[in-house]
Amino acid sequence: MSSPAPAAPTGRIAQLRSAYTMTKRTQPRLGLLLVAVFVLSAAAMATVSLLILGVWWLGIVISAILALTTALLVTMIVFGKRAEKSMYQQAEGQLGAGAGALQMLRRGWDVKPAVAFTKQQDVIHRLVGRPGVVLVGEGQHARVKNLLGAEVKKHRRIVGDGVPITTLIVGRGEGEVPLPDLVKRVKKLKKAIKPAQQTDVLYKLKALDAMRPAAPMPRGPVPTSMKGARKMMRG
Repeated sequence: MSSPAPAAPTGRIAQLRSAYTMTKRTQPRLGLLLVAVFVLSAAAMATVSLLILGVWWLGIVISAILALTTALLVTMIVFGKRAEKSMYQQAEGQLGAGAGALQMLRRGWDVKPAVAFTKQQDVIHRLVGRPGVVLVGEGQHARVKNLLGAEVKKHRRIVGDGVPITTLIVGRGEGEVPLPDLVKRVKKLKKAIKPAQQTDVLYKLKALDAMRPAAPMPRGPVPTSMKGARKMMRG
């Protein structure tokens, strides 16, 4: 009887390994870059530390510790930026990539993918936060624009005139938001409602969602390339 296959590794190390593998697909020299960043950062910090502390045994020990910790931190920052760039490169254009990117938003946002959907696989995602309601569309521009218009009317009837409703379309066309800029654009929206209002809006929108069947996301709603990197960047 054959032994069962080992379970997939989990935890921080596994996430980093997965993100590294994913990033190297678009950046073959990633390993050399990270080694160079680590060595140069360590050398720079060691030099500065020794100039300040002096060349004696305690100064050398402290300088070595500072050099290693600084180099590790700088290398991880560079790796995170590279992994994020690679993630967007591989995910852009895939259906559902916007939903995957929006999941990176942290506390303060309620993200509900696919609140509306067409037979042609155009999809609308909804965010609720301090800026109000944000509807994000993916798909063919004209169809998504029409779908957004219909959703704005439905949501306006529920939340009232005092809650802003912002619409965004993911893409590279005129008036669209490129996938790499989507989360940044959402974060830049100005706060317009109080936390109590946000809670009230969420409660009201449950009634709207209950009135229509759940819109299923298309196959592969979150591109595989986004999953590991998202976990790594969110910690």
